[in-house]
Amino acid sequence: MGSLSPWHLLILVAVLVLLFGAKKLPDAARAVGRSLKILKAETKDMRGETDEDTSSEQPAAKALPSAQASSNGAQSAEDKVAELQRQLDELKQQQKNAG
Repeated sequence: MGSLSPWHLLILVAVLVLLFGAKKLPDAARAVGRSLKILKAETKDMRGETDEDTSSEQPAAKALPSAQASSNGAQSAEDKVAELQRQLDELKQQQKNAG
């Protein structure tokens, strides 16, 4: 009984649909995906790795030019997190205005 059965997953999906509504779930999934993409790009940047060989990171870099322009190496991790949070809030506001 320690593992999830298909019934548990079905009940979980039903509860999520009832709580959030079927209309908002795709938008929430997209927002989580974008946030994870940004987080992945920033953690690679903090480690000093280059992502020249990965083409999946290029759209995220193009979508956030202000983050790359403001990151000058001397910027602390807290400043980067605050900047990412601000950009995420801007994206959410744009989604609300568009939808």
